Amino acid sequence: MKRLFWIFALLPLLIGAADAASEQEIVDRSGRILRDFRAMPERQIPRSILRRARGLAVMSVIKAGFIFSGKGGDGIVVARTNGNHWSGPSFVGTGGAGWGLQIGAQLTDFVFVLNNRAAVRAFSRDGNVTLGADVSAAAGPVGRTVEASVAPTAAVYTYSRSKGLFAGVSLEGAVIATRKGANARYYGRPVRAADVLSGRIAPPPGASRLRAEL
Repeated sequence: MKRLFWIFALLPLLIGAADAASEQEIVDRSGRILRDFRAMPERQIPRSILRRARGLAVMSVIKAGFIFSGKGGDGIVVARTNGNHWSGPSFVGTGGAGWGLQIGAQLTDFVFVLNNRAAVRAFSRDGNVTLGADVSAAAGPVGRTVEASVAPTAAVYTYSRSKGLFAGVSLEGAVIATRKGANARYYGRPVRAADVLSGRIAPPPGASRLRAEL
């Protein structure tokens, strides 16, 4: 019964957090996260990895619990178009639950580097993507000395930065879903994630600062 109490008490707060921030706030926050990751001196995402990336997903995930734990978060996905420009953002979210010996709270910023077109297509389906199942995922290399010639070892490289009490965090096995309602609100009409990420739909003016960071 106590587990059920925590399930119903925590999940609406965590998963519902995706609806607390407006779409423009999520876009602006994603730009700040990218800027912060670039500023990390020895743990930064190598420029060579970013130069050949076919897409990026940026998310903030909240995890909290006392014995039972829950997590929820939101963010955006962008992709390189055929003209080698960056698309507008497509909105995504995640949520989940578990239990174990854990106490505390944690906010983690994630950057997922989509290394190939297959990874971009997985995020373009207007459905769910499971990391490690639908696309292979691995912790990405860090530092300024990574050679551009090193071939990616996974479809998705994951990078994270955490603030909180939980030791270690991973989204391996997490289900990331396209937020169709958020896309419709941001673009002013129902849109498909595939059309956004292919560049067939022009990015709104509000995405200009995010695209400048890219």
